[in-house]
Amino acid sequence: MRTSLADLLATGRVLLADGATGTNHLAAGLPLGVAPETWILDHPDRVHGLHRAFVAAGADIVLTNTFGCNPIRLRRHGLQDRTYELARRAAGLARDAADGSPRPVVVAGSIRPTGERFAPFGPLTHDGAVAAFRAQVDGLRDGGADLAWIETMWAPEEVAAAVRAAVDGGLPYAATCSFDASGSTGAGLSPRAFLDVLDGLPVAPLAVGANCGAGPVEVLASVRAMAARGRAPALIAKANAGLPRGRGGEAVYDETPDRMAAYAVAAADAGARIVGGCCGTTAGHLAAMRIALDGRPPAANGPTR
Repeated sequence: MRTSLADLLATGRVLLADGATGTNHLAAGLPLGVAPETWILDHPDRVHGLHRAFVAAGADIVLTNTFGCNPIRLRRHGLQDRTYELARRAAGLARDAADGSPRPVVVAGSIRPTGERFAPFGPLTHDGAVAAFRAQVDGLRDGGADLAWIETMWAPEEVAAAVRAAVDGGLPYAATCSFDASGSTGAGLSPRAFLDVLDGLPVAPLAVGANCGAGPVEVLASVRAMAARGRAPALIAKANAGLPRGRGGEAVYDETPDRMAAYAVAAADAGARIVGGCCGTTAGHLAAMRIALDGRPPAANGPTR
């Protein structure tokens, strides 16, 4: 059942975003060093299956398998000329999984940084970044994405370029940064400064927040800082399931489903309207988070802003 993020937020419920894409694909057999986007072509059933698992676990929002699907990132794998195609196909797989649900599920087009530094410290210009993101946005839109989900950002210039591409491409957007234990991004952007960047853009986001990082503690701190500033759109908390630990030659994330469920409630209590998981978060984690959020007192599930 198709809907929009704005309509879901209007219900007043705390929404559940999905879990990890890359780490779940690695667990399912994606080789290290291979772009997850290759599975859109080679194993669409596995990509579609992960979306279905997240929807079955209770996700209200599913993110496309397009985290690195811009021509600058894809050039490393010789796929830069297939940016639009990959983004469109990825959005179509997520759209099909969402539409198979009896309840409304939003498809969010995942967009990450290009990996290049902006001039004068690197080769990337504003126009070049906008063009790269726009190729991705056009594919996401045409494949059925409901909005652009700009995530794991760290530099204000790149946030602005990604937003410009989303708006010019006709998609509403949400945006999150990844903040470290010191409370800032790699470019020194604090949660409040991130909100200031968005305040200066001509089109406001539907939601903002924090994702990835070192785990729930850091994401909760960032969300609380944004909530304390006030005047923020709906807040997003999408934390890693802790940190990866080496075990038997594999990376195992240390947060259990019960602990991720406790984080989900804490995030909602801190003011987050959208709660989800990033690296290491499985459908099992997500199901526990759904139960925990649904078990909050009814008064706590109303609008928080």
